[in-house]
Amino acid sequence: MDAKTTAQYTGLLKHLKKKLVSVEFMKQHRRDEKAFSRKRTLTFVVVVVFLLNMIKRALQDELDELFKTITGSEFAERKVSKSAFTQARKKLKYTAFIDLNQEQVSYFYAHYQVQRWQGNRLLALDGSMTDLPNTPALQAHFGYWRPAAGGQCAKARVSQLFDVLNKVTLDALIRPKQEGELSLAALHCLHLREGDVVLMDRGYPAFWLFVLIRHHQAHFCARISLSGWAVVADFVASGAREQLVNLQPCYNARKACQERELPITPLPVRLLRLEQPGQEPLVLVTSLLDQDRFPYDLFADLYSNRWPVETDYDHMKLQLQVENWSGSSVEAIYQDFHATVFSKNLAAIIAQPVQLLLAEQPSTKKYTYQVNMANLCSKLKDTLVSLFLAADPLPWLQFLWRQMASTLEPIRPKRVFPRKKKVKPKRFPMNRKPLR
Repeated sequence: MDAKTTAQYTGLLKHLKKKLVSVEFMKQHRRDEKAFSRKRTLTFVVVVVFLLNMIKRALQDELDELFKTITGSEFAERKVSKSAFTQARKKLKYTAFIDLNQEQVSYFYAHYQVQRWQGNRLLALDGSMTDLPNTPALQAHFGYWRPAAGGQCAKARVSQLFDVLNKVTLDALIRPKQEGELSLAALHCLHLREGDVVLMDRGYPAFWLFVLIRHHQAHFCARISLSGWAVVADFVASGAREQLVNLQPCYNARKACQERELPITPLPVRLLRLEQPGQEPLVLVTSLLDQDRFPYDLFADLYSNRWPVETDYDHMKLQLQVENWSGSSVEAIYQDFHATVFSKNLAAIIAQPVQLLLAEQPSTKKYTYQVNMANLCSKLKDTLVSLFLAADPLPWLQFLWRQMASTLEPIRPKRVFPRKKKVKPKRFPMNRKPLR
């Protein structure tokens, strides 16, 4: 990488480290004023970095490897017990990871060459359900699922606002199962900027949410159900490709707007009909009304850009193993989730310069190529500790960039696979952690 790029990325790491080691940051995110006040092996910084290091194996093994990395020792000798770590993490608020993630996301948009759509950030809202250790405390806090066979199992709802072009999560939430996706989407809207374009699937369209997005000077493009909206049914019946209409708020929509102090005047939107071979038409609703700047032909590709937010959940659950929790307390769940979001964002940001070089290079190959994120996250394990704790993070950054450049995967466009929905067994039982 050139000098400018290396300066940018070492600058990010030094900026995050400066925040992490500051006394103010520790005071803000510890449980009480006595926490982390004594000089111990498990300091505030060590506990935070350990949780960021994607711990998935047996806890004692992970701790031994951590101190092997920190000390540069040849062997992974016992420095602290897993019991000591369990006590130390109780002193830490999970908000530390949210704060660090917001810091790195803000730095990313302020200092780097980010990918944009028509000059704007292209974001997606999406939610999912996640499995939790099946303890009474987690069932009571997050809620539970009653499957057709077997007893009830603890579940939580997760949601994120995701930059689909840069693969960065701007905001992520893990909440009790009973909280709906729309209420979480409203919280994500606090992170919108003027000009952002928000992509949504057909579970999200609601008059009040559209008004809220526009209230933040952002735009939306959503797939909308063919039933339940009279104006959509009339549009489909007309056979037109696109149409400008006014959405009228119903009683419930007016009530929802009034509760949020939003206007209840009719909302001008644009409806677009996209044909799908052998299927019913796909109808999009958008606030991008300018037909000259945003012609009809843009929207098929625009909506398909939402897919990375779906695959990001696969990445979190299957490769980063977010459901392989390191503890079974409520606080541990929040810590693990937000630590995982930070680490996957760091991987995505570190991958940017290699990805940009790949995009700029002319190629005669059949496919274009991208960074293999699974391999990058694997290499980031333990290296992340050195990125934050070493005096100079540059050698570790260069190591990761070399690994990325030599481990690529092809992008195969327009691949379609049917979804297979079925109840899956627990993948990560708490009492059977992998050793390596």
